[in-house]
Amino acid sequence: MGEERNSAVLIAVGDELLSGIRREGNCASLAWRLHDAGWRVERMEVIPDELPDIVDALSRWVGKVGLLVLSGGLGPTHDDKTRAALAKYLGCGLAVDDALYDRVLSRYEGARRERLERSRPLQGAVPCAARGVYNPAGSALGIYFEREGTKVWSFPGVPFEFEAMTKQELLPLLPPARGWESVGIVGVPESLVVERAPEIIADERLHISVLPSFELVELVIRGETEHAASAANAVRERFAADALPRGCVTLPQAILETGRNRGLTVSCAESCTGGLVGASMTDVPGSSAVFTGSAVVYDNEAKKKVLGVSPLVLELHGAVSAECATDMARGALELYGTSVAVAVTGIAGPEGGSGEKPVGTVWFALASRVGGAVTSDAFLRTLEGGRDLIRERAVRVALSAVWRRMCAL
Repeated sequence: MGEERNSAVLIAVGDELLSGIRREGNCASLAWRLHDAGWRVERMEVIPDELPDIVDALSRWVGKVGLLVLSGGLGPTHDDKTRAALAKYLGCGLAVDDALYDRVLSRYEGARRERLERSRPLQGAVPCAARGVYNPAGSALGIYFEREGTKVWSFPGVPFEFEAMTKQELLPLLPPARGWESVGIVGVPESLVVERAPEIIADERLHISVLPSFELVELVIRGETEHAASAANAVRERFAADALPRGCVTLPQAILETGRNRGLTVSCAESCTGGLVGASMTDVPGSSAVFTGSAVVYDNEAKKKVLGVSPLVLELHGAVSAECATDMARGALELYGTSVAVAVTGIAGPEGGSGEKPVGTVWFALASRVGGAVTSDAFLRTLEGGRDLIRERAVRVALSAVWRRMCAL
């Protein structure tokens, strides 16, 4: 290996990444796996798809780290220059690895195979001083070489191809992962989480990442397996009323887990969120065991016809009100026959606000059934941000409220 055997540098190649047209995710995903296996990621860089920039990156890091991984620039178009840059750095020419490219082509038939055959001179080319790497999910060959103790891999930047080649080439070489735990804490500010667990945060035997987001702070705890598990248990005990169940890192996961354990079901009634609450629930595999459905009632007539919202409520209080949210939640509870229902109605903007009800005004309501009795309550949140952010935050508030209500039943 290089000077630092368990150190790595990850480089994403692409003008589209620097311009913001695409977001880089390949290096971030690999960095997590490397860190989990005890490696130190020295740098993650995004560089232009230009030959001098790629050669410069290789020159700066080969011999300095044990692992260098490049993502992108191996396609068949004019702006894919990683292959030529690797050859220039190695001081050699390019040659087609026909045997390896034939293996790729064997997966395809008809017109697609003919098209890929035309790309053989480009996507099948490998620097003569390196070896080709089979691509199990696409057509462009990867490239591997070792120099000055640094192992260098170059993979295509298409995310599912990069993922497949990472699993094929890199994961078998990594040592077993160290222990790690994730604890999600709902509704507690990041600063308070740190204040209430100072000795855990400061434990030098652990590497703890504090990852705050709206309505949720995630503590990722890494270290020796038993020590990480002990620390996670201590955090859960300290935040007993706010910590998500073990194995859950998102609110939808927690709702599903709690519903399964307690025999509870959930439904939604949505106006300003337009189905996003329900969509977040169905992102979790197996959600049908707990989540029944979401009524998207954007128009007032839909609120009346689908959920039975009182016309008088709409006339006197409007759609964005405690009364309307309560009728919506009770209507969803009745419509779907669930244990808990949540309703969301508000003004996401950019228009529609007023002095009394500005943009960001969102009413939530919960209805729940215990035996034959139905109870309901509503609450108001004023959410900041643009339309997308207000809707996203409204989803988080709704999910948080549902989970807490389920825990209380």
